[in-house]
Amino acid sequence: MDTKQLTAFCTVVERKSFSQAAERLGVTQPAVSLQVRALEQRLGQQLLDRSGRRVEPTEAGLRLYRGAQRLLALEEQLVEEVAGTRSGDLTGPLAIGASSGPGGTVVPLLLCEFQRRNPLVTVALSIYDTQHVVERVAARELELGVVGAARRQRSVVFEPLFRDEVVLACPPSHRFAGRTIALDELFGEPLLVMQDGAGVRQVIEGELRRAGTRFKDLDVRLELGLQESVKSAVEAGYGITFISRSAVEKELASGALATARVEGLDPAREISLVRATGRSPTRAADAFVEFARSELAA
Repeated sequence: MDTKQLTAFCTVVERKSFSQAAERLGVTQPAVSLQVRALEQRLGQQLLDRSGRRVEPTEAGLRLYRGAQRLLALEEQLVEEVAGTRSGDLTGPLAIGASSGPGGTVVPLLLCEFQRRNPLVTVALSIYDTQHVVERVAARELELGVVGAARRQRSVVFEPLFRDEVVLACPPSHRFAGRTIALDELFGEPLLVMQDGAGVRQVIEGELRRAGTRFKDLDVRLELGLQESVKSAVEAGYGITFISRSAVEKELASGALATARVEGLDPAREISLVRATGRSPTRAADAFVEFARSELAA
């Protein structure tokens, strides 16, 4: 089958729009429409329902989309493997997304060392909240994602990568510093939180539910986006926060921050690797995953 037609069709399905698909592919909207119509004529089937505000695949279109994903992934893998065998070196782009926790600490160092060892690979790391990373991997805009919370989604698969402790961070002069506190002591204490969708926030919400309370029962004074924002505010004395330990290791070592333990809460999260369902990984992606697992195990 014509892979250009399949690529145009799959992009329309993923973007739910001919105009957005054209923008993604760098061609005109009529060119995309022509490719899809040619595919429908060849198969003798209507593949897309254009009657609503968003373009949706028909039943036949959905079957084609699933098969086309496998075919296009195989083509991509084959081209990459053949190109790579000419020199034996890893080549090509590696586009990865990460949530702010692992994306601000562990992942950049892994990528830097991996690229140093494989200089023909070009690495692009994008930082978003967990949900946005998952959505971009599902849309195949990113090859891999590294996130701190695994939400079920049919179009992606999650694989455990490493375990990360979540701590209650506070200024070193705070009355909680170095203590184990009762859960009740949190109530009324100014709490700074990350935005909705952040992996650490999801972990804490789950821990509080298991402990018989609710996130909204806490005195949430400020929602400040992602980890760097809340870390800076806590250092300045504006409150306390739950945060990944790996994000505050330097501050704990220097004495700029301290931690406390909350009875009944054992917050930790599995940092997960995210891949699109049915997508065959490139050699560079496979090599990076193998490298990351080896480095983290060591």
